[in-house]
Amino acid sequence: MIKGIDVSAFQSTTFDLTGLDFVFTKITEGLSYINPRWVQQRDHAKSKGLVWGAYHYPHMANDPIKEADYFLKQVKWAPGDLIALDWEGYDKANEGVSDARKVAYRDAWLKYVKGKMPGHRVGMYCNTDYWTRVDKTSNCGDFLWIATGGKPAGQPGIKASWVFHQYSDANDLDHDVANFPSRAALAAWAAGTPATSTKETDMALADADLSKIALAVQSYKGKGETHDAYWYTRDTHAGVVALTAQVGALTAAIGKLAQGGGLDAAEIKAAAEAGAQAALDRLGDALKED
Repeated sequence: MIKGIDVSAFQSTTFDLTGLDFVFTKITEGLSYINPRWVQQRDHAKSKGLVWGAYHYPHMANDPIKEADYFLKQVKWAPGDLIALDWEGYDKANEGVSDARKVAYRDAWLKYVKGKMPGHRVGMYCNTDYWTRVDKTSNCGDFLWIATGGKPAGQPGIKASWVFHQYSDANDLDHDVANFPSRAALAAWAAGTPATSTKETDMALADADLSKIALAVQSYKGKGETHDAYWYTRDTHAGVVALTAQVGALTAAIGKLAQGGGLDAAEIKAAAEAGAQAALDRLGDALKED
């Protein structure tokens, strides 16, 4: 796992980056608020090569499309920038908003933003209360960023496959981990798009596909709950996608080494891909045996 933080106007523009690999910054809230420090906070993170993401805090009685447009227009988006909805609402602006409306807002916001920004990872931040009580569909877009303050880093205690975990707010700063072995692996995943990452696109499965697979698994096995089968399938798929990103990052690093070390980069790349395919074949065989 790698470490990061998320910041808002409560933090400075020169926060300590020691030991960090990514930063999320609050950009907007509702239809009128803009974090006055977000540009400097983003530039500070990017100046050290960190992966950067932005998030919007909703007023869920509003039109999600209008709020999404308000958020998106503030930023000159760059390849690899992450996008997140901060799906929670314990303030006056969200008082009286029904759980059904909160779910509808989330689903509409994620779908619309992904449609507008197809080359970016669009996901969701929420706490365990929202994930286990308010949520009804397990929709989190491209990634789940789960908040469980007080639990150990990387151990949020949920069945769902997660990418980011906010585990602490010590010293008035939100601390996170990402489920990647290195910054390079996170950057490769963040930059993976349908236009540039065909292998991942071929492997990517929609929630609807996963649900169908889960039902088939349940029918074939004759045991277990559909929900458990769904998460088993989704977790396996997430692991395969993460492996693909790691292999991509490793291949790129080896390619650079080959250029200066007298090695054949093409041969090394082919060997790495063959090794990854062999690993996937073994995984497929194991699933069949189960």
